[in-house]
Amino acid sequence: MLTIEDLHVEVAGSPILKGVNLEIKEGETHVLLGPNGGGKTTLLMSIMGLPRYKVTRGKIYFKGEDITNLPPNERAKLGIGIMFQKPPSIRGVKLYQIGEVSLRGKEDGDRIKSYAELLNLINHIDRDLNYGFSGGELKRSELFQLLCQKPDLVLLDEPESGVDLDNISLIGTVINELLNKEDKVKSRKSSGIIVTHTGYILEYVNADKGHVLMDGKIICDGSPRDLFEEVKKHGYGRCTECL
Repeated sequence: MLTIEDLHVEVAGSPILKGVNLEIKEGETHVLLGPNGGGKTTLLMSIMGLPRYKVTRGKIYFKGEDITNLPPNERAKLGIGIMFQKPPSIRGVKLYQIGEVSLRGKEDGDRIKSYAELLNLINHIDRDLNYGFSGGELKRSELFQLLCQKPDLVLLDEPESGVDLDNISLIGTVINELLNKEDKVKSRKSSGIIVTHTGYILEYVNADKGHVLMDGKIICDGSPRDLFEEVKKHGYGRCTECL
């Protein structure tokens, strides 16, 4: 599904990623842990192709195709979707309209309505996109768009941050739907990368592999829960021994 080779990325001239290697197979869910400024969000944005994240070395392959220099809209068409940690508010664009765009031209009002109801957004679909939304509503708005898009690779940047426990449960349910977690393991087609600080999302989403990203490099791989428990007990300071 995704192969990243020796990826180096700069933001505003500052090197952030310093040689990331990662492989995600079809149907796998990976979790990224690491301290602030370690490069987790930069990695997701680079996979999505946002222009301020400049690849200076390395390659990104999606389903065997080199997408290193493709713009974000082309990556979205290929099947990559992202849930931003802090999504923008856009005046003049309704949530319903962005749902239609995410459906890629398939007019399906019933599906849009059912997704809005699932995410408790039925009263928001005629509002400007994310404008005046609470923290939980922003997260649910992002998931609404992903449900409409149904990407093959789902990038989730801190889906539980700023969200109360009731919303985390709902968010976990929807993420499991996006990642085909109800299907048999061998039947799962969608893959995902989840960035988490709190680890709460691991109570609701069963991830396959975990990685610690520090100082622009992946320094540790293992069970997501084991890595998170290690970090809870000893902090990221202990991880510097592996750098």
